Amino acid sequence: MQQPPEARATASTSAVPLHALTIPPLGPAHPGTICQGWVLKKRRKRMQGFARRWFTLQQSGILSYSFEPGQPIRDQIALPQAAISTAPGRRDIHVDSGNATFHIKCLSAQDFTMWMSAFRKFLAQDTPTSGRRSSLARSMQRSGYYSRTGQLVEEIGNTIDELQAAFNAWTEDDAKRRSIGLPRSKSAGGAKEHHKDHSGSVLGIFKKTHSQPSEHTPSYSTDTANHQNTSTPYNRIRTTLESLRYQHAALAKLMPVIPSIDVTAPTTAQASPLPTTHEEDDTPPTPTTGYGSASPFKRMSMISNTSDGSGVWFDAPDGAEEFVLEGTPGDEASEHKVLNSGDHSTVPSDAYSTADTESTSGDNSGPGTPEISPPEVGSSQVQRRTQLPSPIVGDEGSLFAVLKKNVGKDLSQVALPVTFNEPLTLLQKVAEELEYHELLNTAARITDPVERMCYVAAFAVSGYASTKLRTGRKGFNPMLAETFEDPRLKFIAEKVSHNPVVLAYHAEGEGWELYATSSGKTKFWGKSLEVIPQGTVHLKFGTEHFQWNRPSSFVRNIMMGTKYLEHCGKMTIENISTGMRCVLDFKESGYWGPSNIVSGIVSSPSGSTIAQLEGKWDEQMARKLDSSHLHVLWRITPFHRNAPEYYGFTTFGVTLNEITPDIQGKLPPTDSRFRPDVRALEEGKLDLAEDEKARIEEMQRERRRAGAERKPRWFKQSGDEWLYVGGYWEQRAHGWKDIEPMW
Repeated sequence: MQQPPEARATASTSAVPLHALTIPPLGPAHPGTICQGWVLKKRRKRMQGFARRWFTLQQSGILSYSFEPGQPIRDQIALPQAAISTAPGRRDIHVDSGNATFHIKCLSAQDFTMWMSAFRKFLAQDTPTSGRRSSLARSMQRSGYYSRTGQLVEEIGNTIDELQAAFNAWTEDDAKRRSIGLPRSKSAGGAKEHHKDHSGSVLGIFKKTHSQPSEHTPSYSTDTANHQNTSTPYNRIRTTLESLRYQHAALAKLMPVIPSIDVTAPTTAQASPLPTTHEEDDTPPTPTTGYGSASPFKRMSMISNTSDGSGVWFDAPDGAEEFVLEGTPGDEASEHKVLNSGDHSTVPSDAYSTADTESTSGDNSGPGTPEISPPEVGSSQVQRRTQLPSPIVGDEGSLFAVLKKNVGKDLSQVALPVTFNEPLTLLQKVAEELEYHELLNTAARITDPVERMCYVAAFAVSGYASTKLRTGRKGFNPMLAETFEDPRLKFIAEKVSHNPVVLAYHAEGEGWELYATSSGKTKFWGKSLEVIPQGTVHLKFGTEHFQWNRPSSFVRNIMMGTKYLEHCGKMTIENISTGMRCVLDFKESGYWGPSNIVSGIVSSPSGSTIAQLEGKWDEQMARKLDSSHLHVLWRITPFHRNAPEYYGFTTFGVTLNEITPDIQGKLPPTDSRFRPDVRALEEGKLDLAEDEKARIEEMQRERRRAGAERKPRWFKQSGDEWLYVGGYWEQRAHGWKDIEPMW
């Protein structure tokens, strides 16, 4: 039985020897727990080493940790959707789910064996079949990766089978002839040597091998006693053939992994592709709903053409994948080092294994499931696109050249070429800021006022995450009375003023209501362009009322160099019902220091500091518990691998201009999705987009000259604010017969 845990230890492994912390982990102590115990976990901040943490693995596949047994969970990962890489010689385990990564160092070789045995219960395993070619074809069909590379691997497999058959026939014929005293047959050996030479000349994979046979080489004939001399052609051919089969097995297993490494396990993509034989544990338990649809760790399954059009890539299969980082075949020094570490009985030093088959669950509806059922009209289960129809088209042009001709003018009144636009309107870009509205659902359920303020602050910062890969392109200026809706968060936005440009929007969720007025000014500073947001964001949880203003945004290097976007200034979030405040500081990036830093403090009504926040607007926000411990409130969703080529849109932003079956026939004629210039740019039709943009803008000028300018329909002005008057969703149910088309 384990000794009671000592006082909290946060010492680095460089200062405290491992044997001083070696406490054997406990077995399952509660129903539903597979494994639990003490391990060393790498801290989130750099150069802080490892700290001892209590880890628990549930039967549902959730791996979580806390400071001490019985204390609140600090973070967790769903193993069935993670990539697991190991370094057995160092007893290191790296678990990467795409949203979070745990770097773990076990305290002993026994601990490493115990944890890896538990983790392997969630490795996706292939059903054993006869023949490697059928396994390879099935793997490539499931992963969607069947290009020229896949064909070459299959050809290598065919060649290996032919070599194996020739070698077996040669050994059998040789054995028979020796048994009756006849000389060795030249035909079989000649055929073997001819095939060997031919394969070597074509594929270039036969190389000079070591004189000693491989310790992993199985016996292909009972007559091997006659060939004990390692310099004979028999042993050389046998060793070379086994090495070739060994290498082919590694390529076959690597093929379905290549597409998912870029997305889910970038840290393991640098590992050497080395083969291994993987022994199955008992039948893995079916994952339960421990990481259901409401989990914050869910990951969207993405399907896309590769950039060169050679194939299709999919997200990782529904099961953990294992990668071993140590050792290479033939690297005797590395192998010797691992074998002497005492861990060779756990995983071979030259092991590299990956699981291909999806683990099945009862309803097959867990997060990350690649298969998506066909969409049903009116159903919330809608298959949404993961990529725009066309990448960026046309040169963005010189923003400085345009600014130079309009010095002193309000840039909102300057007509820019369509190449300066991205295929979204400003109304849709406002909706993009609410991508992480789930944070508000969480805040609405929280009763602690300090923690609720922290989640509201995290939501306010998360609105800038969508600009991480943006380079200064602007959204299309909406027409007066143009609208945009998103039923996922009951969002409705409308342009309510043309000069100055003012947008009003309203959204609702589980226990919260958000509304705001958005407008802005611009200033040209010579090397940068400042966008100064105006308008206040209001958020209500019942009787509690929060409000805040947004800091300035800067487009840097508009004269020369690489343009980039950053946000600088103060954001003050105030709970006007209680007087509590949170001040967030978006810090300006320096030449050498970190960039996109956001720090903040939460103050009580009396002015005393009661909480501290830190993070980055393009990564995550966390509440600081003490000098080395953080509670992560929000973490950015990974971008699509080709996002820079598609205007830097997030997976959420890609869906904003899409007309899905659930809204087909329900949108008003004023919705931004119907704008022909935006649609043309999205589809890569640059000239058509330019013509349509000029036509639509001229139509609005004609309406203004004729005194027939459209009026706002869903919002009314109250002082400096525009408030939602209601009725949109009710009329949506009855149709839009009284609204004329705008385009």
